[in-house]
Amino acid sequence: MTNEELQQLIMKISENVFNKPFVHDAYFNARLITTGGRYMLQTHHIQINPKSLECYGMEELEGIIRHELCHYHLHIEGKGYKHRDRDFRELLKMTNSPRFCANLESTKKKRRRIQHVYGCISCGQLYRRKIRINTTKYRCGKCSGQLSKLEL
Repeated sequence: MTNEELQQLIMKISENVFNKPFVHDAYFNARLITTGGRYMLQTHHIQINPKSLECYGMEELEGIIRHELCHYHLHIEGKGYKHRDRDFRELLKMTNSPRFCANLESTKKKRRRIQHVYGCISCGQLYRRKIRINTTKYRCGKCSGQLSKLEL
């Protein structure tokens, strides 16, 4: 789906569900990591995470659009547009919009494994590192002994 198609979809949903026009810009933003969409207060633009469409399909995308349009229309009208406001929660219920989007796979933290283990030849102190170090340049912090890479 292109940005132009997204713009048309949002304009159509705004007219059909809210009976109000959407007159600002809407586009995909791949830099959104933890959220499905974002409404910009200053510019009134709506940004959508393209991964939400890829991972969960058109139904999830339309839910995110309805949610962001709730922010949009309430903010334009000068009503409570924040998640905690009563106006916002009531409009979510009236338009059958989701309060939260589905968790994106990219939000799950990937645990980095320790790849390199070094040991002091003199005292046996162990050092776990993510990045390889030069054993001729560095010494043991405990006894100043020579370090050697240990195989796992």
